[in-house]
Amino acid sequence: MADERTHAFTNDALGEHDAVALAALVRDGEVNPRELVAAAVARAARIDDTLLPVAHASYDRPQISREGIGGPLWGVPTYLKDNVDLRGLPTAMGSDAYRARPARRNARFTDQFLATGLAVLGKTRLPEFGLNASTEFATAQPVRNPWKPSHSPGASSGGAAALVASGVVPIAHANDGGGSIRIPAACCGLIGLKPTRGRLVTNAQGGKLPIDIVTDGVLTRSVRDTAAFFAAAERHHRNPDLPPLGLVEGPGERKLRIGLVVDSPIAKTDEQTRRVVEETAARLEALGHRVEPATLPFGEDFSRDFVSYWGYIAWVIALTGKFLLDPSFRTRDLDGLTTGLRRRYRSEFRRTPGMLRRLRQAEAAYAGIFRTHDVILSPVLAHVAPPIGHLSPNVAFDELIERLLRYVAFTPVNNVTGGPGIALPAGAAANDLPIGVHLSAAHGQERLLLELAFALEADRPWRRIQD
Repeated sequence: MADERTHAFTNDALGEHDAVALAALVRDGEVNPRELVAAAVARAARIDDTLLPVAHASYDRPQISREGIGGPLWGVPTYLKDNVDLRGLPTAMGSDAYRARPARRNARFTDQFLATGLAVLGKTRLPEFGLNASTEFATAQPVRNPWKPSHSPGASSGGAAALVASGVVPIAHANDGGGSIRIPAACCGLIGLKPTRGRLVTNAQGGKLPIDIVTDGVLTRSVRDTAAFFAAAERHHRNPDLPPLGLVEGPGERKLRIGLVVDSPIAKTDEQTRRVVEETAARLEALGHRVEPATLPFGEDFSRDFVSYWGYIAWVIALTGKFLLDPSFRTRDLDGLTTGLRRRYRSEFRRTPGMLRRLRQAEAAYAGIFRTHDVILSPVLAHVAPPIGHLSPNVAFDELIERLLRYVAFTPVNNVTGGPGIALPAGAAANDLPIGVHLSAAHGQERLLLELAFALEADRPWRRIQD
């Protein structure tokens, strides 16, 4: 396999447009949704054998909703991640442990997603139950990174990231229980906003957990697409406990106090990532913001508790799979990561009350950060996207966990605390792989993050895979 950029951009109805531009063309009658769908299907065929991002296709009958007809993103083709129910398609969650049957109804989030006007062409691949930070499997071929197919596209929304980065569609659903909107965004040169807990309707899986760490969102190639999606989703459902978001259309005027965090307490950031983060800090200072070193109140104890909670989720999946997923569920067919997490949790389950108490207390500690800062700038990941195999579920469990902790060293804080965070494609490694930076803000402050993202995008447009 040639290890070079793989994309599907061509002179068709989709062109190089983002979702906002395509929706405008549909509204103006310059293109119709059927043409966009046909172009996306043709593009998917061009990259599928190399990148393998699609779990289930519905190309002959794209799914739309009546509420979405004429919506802000009406007619734009997209995909839904294969851990959210879409009526008529199975929800396999990346696992070989059961036989997924077609869903009888949409998840609540699916209805909100379709209400924006998007047309769903199918579902994207994810690692088993979204537990890994790379879209790799025990027995199946992995999803690959369009920028360098020998490397990981991130996870667990790796299938979505591969489709958006390669140009098949301009926007795709993703969700995030430990970084899985922001990690693939960083690996594939995309924008990924994990919203405040409760900004969108509750995720069906996350809502059943004692601490809801899962939020839905999208991956895009432009900041305005991300902003347009959240504004459109808010028309379907707005949480009255959060400040209204509305449509963010450009940079803000306010000069911000930005805290800079380069290293995690559990992992030293590699030199290439450090350089990109520090360059971004300099750009923000040049834009008039004040950037100063900051320290986060989350150390090794937080990471240990998060891994324990991760194991609790794997344990619950194994315990309830036959009842909540399918009677065909077989624990013996779970992959090595799920099995290892489950076993580790069982060995330390007596820690559960203390673990949950400490994780719940983290929300107040997170809020305290923003009494002295408006935004925190950090890496998304502690090192550049690894090669395929580095995070395979077939790696010995103890080694795999250590590798994951040295990699995913920043993003879980926002999941546990519920705070918003956005990944932006700020630079590149020597091997051409994208490197992302992470911006965090106080609960409900997605507008602030989007305004800052618009400013960075205007200051230096993102790299494009087709250039």
